[in-house]
Amino acid sequence: MASSDLIPVDDAIDHLLARAHPVAQTQTVALAESLDRVLARDYTVPADVPPADNSAVDGYAVRAGDLSSEAVLQVSGRVAAGQAPGSLQPGTAVRIFTGSEIPEGADSVVMQERVTVTDGGITINATVSEGQNIRRQGQDLSRGELALAKGTRIRPQEMGLLGSMGVAEVTVYAKLKVAILNTGDELVAPGQPLAPGQIYNSNQFTLLGLLAKAGCDVSLCETLADTREATGSTLKRAAAESDLIITTGGVSVGEEDHVRAVLEESGDLSLWRMASKPGKPLAFGAMDGTPVLGLPGNPAAVLVTFMVVGMPFIRACQGREGVTIHGERMPAGFSIEKPSIRREYVRARKSLGDDGPVIMAYPNQSSGVLSSACWADGLAVVPENQTIGQGDIISYYSFAELLE
Repeated sequence: MASSDLIPVDDAIDHLLARAHPVAQTQTVALAESLDRVLARDYTVPADVPPADNSAVDGYAVRAGDLSSEAVLQVSGRVAAGQAPGSLQPGTAVRIFTGSEIPEGADSVVMQERVTVTDGGITINATVSEGQNIRRQGQDLSRGELALAKGTRIRPQEMGLLGSMGVAEVTVYAKLKVAILNTGDELVAPGQPLAPGQIYNSNQFTLLGLLAKAGCDVSLCETLADTREATGSTLKRAAAESDLIITTGGVSVGEEDHVRAVLEESGDLSLWRMASKPGKPLAFGAMDGTPVLGLPGNPAAVLVTFMVVGMPFIRACQGREGVTIHGERMPAGFSIEKPSIRREYVRARKSLGDDGPVIMAYPNQSSGVLSSACWADGLAVVPENQTIGQGDIISYYSFAELLE
């Protein structure tokens, strides 16, 4: 097949992104239930965080100008976290704890490990400078500044930041509703006996896991019979119930590959065949206005094409902004001697070679070998029309980053 017959991977991604329409519906959820949701509005800081100067350590609040090398300071007060701080009497110290608000008149805190306690007070065994061990008001967030932008995916740290701002409920986009349609009369659900010619439907469970990691809801999950009528009617039903349809198989050129044909006849097919290995028979189009992403049928190809092409499209449909996958540049611990017109995504993982970390490839890169992805931690990229030798610097993307 000539390279002109295949769409370059980057062009395919751009094609999908140009047709991605973010979910318009929003929801208000409790902060405790907001993990992995996408913010539907900007969040600005309502008040300084922290709201007042507070102690970074357990110790004693003092005024640095009151100290001398042999000064004994009486302890005139005690401030625990959550108590009103009061004022520091000149020439004295106030016992203070981490997080406690700084008393008026104090300008530094001495940690308790630098203090000797006597019957008459305390002696400080360290140099004290103004401002030491004090967390200043607003040092984390200042009132009115942008804390989190619309389109941010909420991780545990964003949950904590919102909590520090006093936010109890969060406005987020509704979850993307995705239909999974696996094609093939040979597919059997796990737990059932296999007849001759049948195989277990692994793609369904791969996609269920991938979509859960991506923060999507599965609106429909079915196995299609290999007929034009069943394919067409199910695609139409899925289009009415979903924001996105993902199919596996049925997008090649065989007589039983009906997904591509139905899109051409009854919907819209705007992209077919990508210069990717695995993943050449990828299709994209729409049925009744609902986007349809047609993945290949081979198990490893489903995983790879979802991560490489499907995830950028899903992020855009979720309203996520500013997501960049950087990857790493590392030496190859494998070689590829024959160049290909397709960009190859090699199931790989980091390993320690004689001269340091290298990227190792699974020996069998067949698109039907899903065990390779269980061995691997990510994908190494072999660019189009290039060979790879041991020690050549290549790009590597971890599964975790690809699904971020």
